[in-house]
Amino acid sequence: MTPAIALLKKAHAEYRLHSYSHAPTATAYGLEAVQKLGLDPAQVFKTLLVTSEKGELLVAVVPVAGSLDLKALAQAAAVKKVEMADPQAAQRATGYLLGGISPLGQKKRLRTFIDDSARQFSSLFVSAGRRGLEVELSAEVLAQHTQAHFAAIGRA
Repeated sequence: MTPAIALLKKAHAEYRLHSYSHAPTATAYGLEAVQKLGLDPAQVFKTLLVTSEKGELLVAVVPVAGSLDLKALAQAAAVKKVEMADPQAAQRATGYLLGGISPLGQKKRLRTFIDDSARQFSSLFVSAGRRGLEVELSAEVLAQHTQAHFAAIGRA
């Protein structure tokens, strides 16, 4: 059981787990989940970590079908500038391996931002804390358990 699943179980949150066989050669983890589970790419979200000019790590949850708008995230976080975080720093701060970083159950509580597009779906999919495991839940449940803010941070 991953920390993400443990957090949801403990909170008695409504969620469903979906697993698939992760291919070791896959590098586009979110798109692999889309293909193997037969999902809408707009409904599957990736968890990205960025660092601000002050060195603060931030979490961005955006659709795998698009990309993260760094300027929009900086504005939403009220910082001057953000850039993608060092992968090793992301793994240390979250306790998860790349490709399996969940916005839920991270080692350190980081400010989290979810793209507004998540609200259009009754449920969305995010990593459950390891490659090959996705959790399906509502955007509101995700926001509640990550203390996230919604903002227009994704780009198509």
